[in-house]
Amino acid sequence: MTLQYEMQLLDELPMIYSCCVFVYCLYECFKREKSIGYFPIVILLVFSITVTVVYLQWKEPVFHQVMYGILVGSLVFRSVFIVSRVYPWLRPLCYTSLGVSVLGFLMWNIDNLLCDTLRATRQRLPPVVGAVTQFHAWWHILTGLGSYLHILFSIQTRSTYLKHRPKVQSQKSS
Repeated sequence: MTLQYEMQLLDELPMIYSCCVFVYCLYECFKREKSIGYFPIVILLVFSITVTVVYLQWKEPVFHQVMYGILVGSLVFRSVFIVSRVYPWLRPLCYTSLGVSVLGFLMWNIDNLLCDTLRATRQRLPPVVGAVTQFHAWWHILTGLGSYLHILFSIQTRSTYLKHRPKVQSQKSS
């Protein structure tokens, strides 16, 4: 195992683990307060452990991408169900989250496919333009924003179900 691969694991495995938490929250959002669904926890824990063990043995990035894609697909499926059938007024937040994430995914794939071309082009351009064409960096920025918006969507879904009335307030400085 190389240092590069270990650092890659530190980037990729937390994506699986955090996405499992998102999946759990979104699939359990219509449970009564203080109830815990142990079955989905066990399923997602077994999934995470299995992905980790297999990925440690079989160093194939496509495996990680497929497993992550399965989790993201289940999130998209559940999110679309919620805004189609339960809370249609949350569509803008849901679809903005999904759209930003898809844009990040596209930027990342463009970077993967055209890495050498982009690198050569950057060397001929002014530094500011070169910085803007770092599509892998845009992937991180956009998936971070998409994840943040999806967390807001999940919180709003759960809060609405529990009949809580969340309000965003700014704190006054003393």
